[in-house]
Amino acid sequence: MLRKKRCVAMLLAGGQGSRLGILTKNMAKPAVPYGGKYRIIDFPLSNCSNSGIDVVGVLTQYRPLELNAYIASGAPWDLDLVDGGVFVLPPYQTGASGEWYKGTANAIYQNLAFISQYNPDYVLILSGDHIYKMDYAAMVAHHEKHNADATIAVRQVPWEEASRFGIMNTDEEDNIIEFEEKPKNPKSNNASMGVYVFTWEKLRKYLTEDEANPNSSNDFGKNIIPAMLADNQKMVAYSFNDYWKDVGTIESLWEANMDLLADVPEIDLHDKKFRIYARNLGLQPQYIAASAQVENCLITEGVEVYGKTVHSILSSAARIEAGATVIDSVIMPGAVIMPGAVVKRAIVAENAVIGENAAVGEDTGLIAVVGPGAHVPAQATVKSGEQFAED
Repeated sequence: MLRKKRCVAMLLAGGQGSRLGILTKNMAKPAVPYGGKYRIIDFPLSNCSNSGIDVVGVLTQYRPLELNAYIASGAPWDLDLVDGGVFVLPPYQTGASGEWYKGTANAIYQNLAFISQYNPDYVLILSGDHIYKMDYAAMVAHHEKHNADATIAVRQVPWEEASRFGIMNTDEEDNIIEFEEKPKNPKSNNASMGVYVFTWEKLRKYLTEDEANPNSSNDFGKNIIPAMLADNQKMVAYSFNDYWKDVGTIESLWEANMDLLADVPEIDLHDKKFRIYARNLGLQPQYIAASAQVENCLITEGVEVYGKTVHSILSSAARIEAGATVIDSVIMPGAVIMPGAVVKRAIVAENAVIGENAAVGEDTGLIAVVGPGAHVPAQATVKSGEQFAED
């Protein structure tokens, strides 16, 4: 057995992210670029590092190659330790074949042996598809203070949106007394963030019992939490009121990027006391030509701008050629916008090329998307809400 740890984190990063369409056709959702030089998974990994949690299991499944390569040794997040670190955990292999993770609870169940090595007091369960900065150590301390069996992070959402979430109903002392999954008539607006702290022995017990139930969906929200509530386990809510964005859809991913361009961004990516770390690609500084027009943009290292860009995110190694126009858009790493092309309210994925005089997106409507590595032909049009991908 390795050295005992107070808390081990398990990061669920195996989702397909089908609502992100062609952006996740060949990669797991947590590997999707965000904010110019980050990927979604940088946020929970950085949160762990900043919170002093130095053992993180990353549970992968769907299209894990790029995600695995990106995480590598864990060095960018200071998670390349002798007695800890970040570990990529694919579905358990049995004989010549493997068993896919059947649900969030089953994914953790399949890795009970990994957790047991560290004999932790607590286990932190995280999701890999949210943009937020959170001190998990404070949540663990809250769990310990209340002598809880499970603590669930909640965030108040607008009442009109509450029916989209799992809702935690609490008493005056923040004890969870009821859980409702996407209720039509919610009793509260305390939405579950999908961030849980469990006392290790209780988590192991309920996961083992759940796995033995052939009728279970093997899911935390559908099975584990209701089972613990039914057994009157001590379950408390932990309120979180800072920036948190579920980037599970094209629109929400675009909005989360645009949030960075506000006069006072809701999330500070430059806070030296709580940094968000990412792999350093070793790129040259950005270059903005004398003839370029740039207004309210986030421009990352390695970007070259010769044309016009307004209110947009330009990611590492992207290039905006002379005569091109980019407005209200997210240009992901390595993408090229050729002369005369116009991109509006769009996401242009990694290494895509927008041909000369092509038009992508419109002033209004849904966000247009050009997929990774796709080449929009010269003078072609991609309308609002359309997703362009090469066969």
